[in-house]
Amino acid sequence: MYKILIISLFATLLLGSCNRDWTSQLTSAQDRKPYFEPIPYGMNFIKQGSINIGPSEQEADQAATPVKTVSVPSFWMDDTEITNNEYRQFVFWVRDSIARQLLSETVPEFLISEGKKGEVIDNPRLSWVEPIEWKNPDYQTVLEQMYIPENERFFKTKELDTRKLNFEYYWIDFKQAAKRSNSYNFQTQSYSGGTFVDGAGKVNPVQNRSSFLMRESTPVYPDTLVWMRDFTFSYNEPLTEKYFSHVAYDDYPVVGVTWQQAKAFCNWRTKQLNTFQEMIKNPGVMDYRLPSEVEWEYAARGGHQMTLYPWGSYYTRNQEGSFLSNFKPMRGNYVADSRKNIATEKVANFLPNAYGLYDMAGNVAEWTSNAYDESAYEIISDFSPDFQYNAKPDDQPALKRKVIRGGSWKDISYYLQVSTRSFEYQDSAKSYIGFRCVRSTFKPKYYD
Repeated sequence: MYKILIISLFATLLLGSCNRDWTSQLTSAQDRKPYFEPIPYGMNFIKQGSINIGPSEQEADQAATPVKTVSVPSFWMDDTEITNNEYRQFVFWVRDSIARQLLSETVPEFLISEGKKGEVIDNPRLSWVEPIEWKNPDYQTVLEQMYIPENERFFKTKELDTRKLNFEYYWIDFKQAAKRSNSYNFQTQSYSGGTFVDGAGKVNPVQNRSSFLMRESTPVYPDTLVWMRDFTFSYNEPLTEKYFSHVAYDDYPVVGVTWQQAKAFCNWRTKQLNTFQEMIKNPGVMDYRLPSEVEWEYAARGGHQMTLYPWGSYYTRNQEGSFLSNFKPMRGNYVADSRKNIATEKVANFLPNAYGLYDMAGNVAEWTSNAYDESAYEIISDFSPDFQYNAKPDDQPALKRKVIRGGSWKDISYYLQVSTRSFEYQDSAKSYIGFRCVRSTFKPKYYD
């Protein structure tokens, strides 16, 4: 019995000393919980892989565009294009945030008298839990400046002035920050002009980070006049008046959105989710963004290497003779397929590709994140390829070209082919261009 007590005491002392000494051992940082990435709502997982980008042997322009083998990391992608109703959530958020800011700058007397000052003043940003009371008579004087001036009103109808709906946000230009010419030399106390590693072999880090923090202010309301502007000799007044605002078009893809507006939407969507993640004390997620054109083509192919269209066939009709997408067939016979409208159609009206993605061909063409250059395939990396250029307002128009993919309701079948590249200018809005978002993932394989 005595020996057992001695052994037990010795074991206790040994374990106690180990517990006290754990901080001196290599045990990793503490309080790091396992991470399980939540499945993003409305998105499908695109598993990593490699493809041959460019035209296949069956395509007419195979000699004009080179074919290149590239590897693409896993990512999430919206299963449909962003709809009017989804984009409207962004517009309403901006509208109510501006209203809340105005109310915070002008304190109504009744709020002070009722002791409710903190409810408006402390948080000028929008809270969906406490929406703006637009019909509150005490707010009318302050919010009057958000409406169209009386001399501009049609039939004296009081409407919000959509020209004032601007979304201000920041983003970091990592590509500029990574340039060695932006390094700081601590030995000479100046920015390095070519010497990036000192005598001790240490890389000089970036010193002035603020120069890479980019601020943008983007008007968010879609250009509803694109239906008139794109088709001069055409009667499109009904679409101009109702396409974005009417409930009948809620599930149709949003159009009239520039590349810059689509990028702003991605930034807002990221901040919305990460704010919620922070509130429930969970780690943040990867940023929502526009897909690169290689990501878009990889997802559109649906796992197929040598095929013309996302549905894995070389034809635009199925065996019953029905069209497989919303495009312009038969030299302008838009109603050749009786199942669809003459212009855009509801998202997911046709069958998805093998990755579960709808309308990767037709309906509306889609913005990508990449700048358009005829020789892009020759210079991009074969590892997670990307080609971007942050065009400035005074740049030449050719520098403002962004790649669009997929073709639209007004295009012939050539533009529906998964390898066809086209472009539009980043500050242009069209009645046939929309977008969808992607999000990088932490896991190469989500379904193990």
